[in-house]
Amino acid sequence: MMSFDSAAANAILAAAREQPETAPGFETALTRNRAFAAAGTQEGAGMFPSLRLLVVTCLDPRVDPAHVLGLDLGDAMVVRNGGGRVTPDVINSIAFVGELASRAMPNGPLFEVAVIHHTDCGAGALTDEEFRHRFAQRTGADEAILRDLAVVDAAATVGSDVERLRSADAISPRISVSGHVYDVVTGQVETVAPAGAGAATSTSA
Repeated sequence: MMSFDSAAANAILAAAREQPETAPGFETALTRNRAFAAAGTQEGAGMFPSLRLLVVTCLDPRVDPAHVLGLDLGDAMVVRNGGGRVTPDVINSIAFVGELASRAMPNGPLFEVAVIHHTDCGAGALTDEEFRHRFAQRTGADEAILRDLAVVDAAATVGSDVERLRSADAISPRISVSGHVYDVVTGQVETVAPAGAGAATSTSA
């Protein structure tokens, strides 16, 4: 019986093979950009998100927050990586935005971080020993760390990442964190960890 991780990896390979050799790339996106620029919808968008929201999610093209959450330009900040995992780089990015926000808002809540993992995630391939070993050799990453980044049970991993953010000293307690799972089949987002602040304290928070 094929395991989840092998199935996920094979599905990615199959999808890639189905693309024609002359599949449109950035030129198609650039043409769409001309239409976007002509419409002028970028005008008035601010640096700080109007929904006071920062989304951390996967780079999977099925999990685009603009479509899945109906976000307009300027509504939210988005951090995307493989699996939507909370890594040290993600923590540092959120801490950076928190520092910027605290300058403009010296009191009260700053913003919410919504961590979203999803079903049928390609990061499940990191549970496969052969795949993980080859990837570690290519990137120089620690195999044990890579194994911990696998997403098989999205509810479990998103819960772990929410706790990682809430307990991070670098994250201001004025930043709330929530966790969610997106089902790529139904299109539904379910909350598994309602928004809450971390326990970290800081005189400069």
